[in-house]
Amino acid sequence: MSEGTPANQLSTLETFPNPRPGRDYEVRFECPEFTCLCPKTGQPDFATLRIRYVPGQTCVELKSLKLYLWSYRDVGAFHEAVANRICDDLVNVMAPRYLEIEAEFKVRGGIYTTVVCRHGTKN
Repeated sequence: MSEGTPANQLSTLETFPNPRPGRDYEVRFECPEFTCLCPKTGQPDFATLRIRYVPGQTCVELKSLKLYLWSYRDVGAFHEAVANRICDDLVNVMAPRYLEIEAEFKVRGGIYTTVVCRHGTKN
């Protein structure tokens, strides 16, 4: 995977104003249909992404998040790289107080991989 985001997809991530910016609360998403490609074989990799965040001034809009995640379907990516890129992109767009991405990849070569990336401090 190149260290960039799939073609122009970062621009599809939209936000909306946090309805309670003075309160710490956690938003959780589970995305059980994430796919990218193995950069070595070109075979598809399947993962469940779990995204947890405490919003700052903005929240991510769900349809835009879905389209952004779908953009990885044709991208060759090591598990560690893709999880960190998604974390970085969400932090850059939302500036959350806290964000955690857990990418639980299905078996490849007899090995399950889970990558957890964090930004900020959870209160």
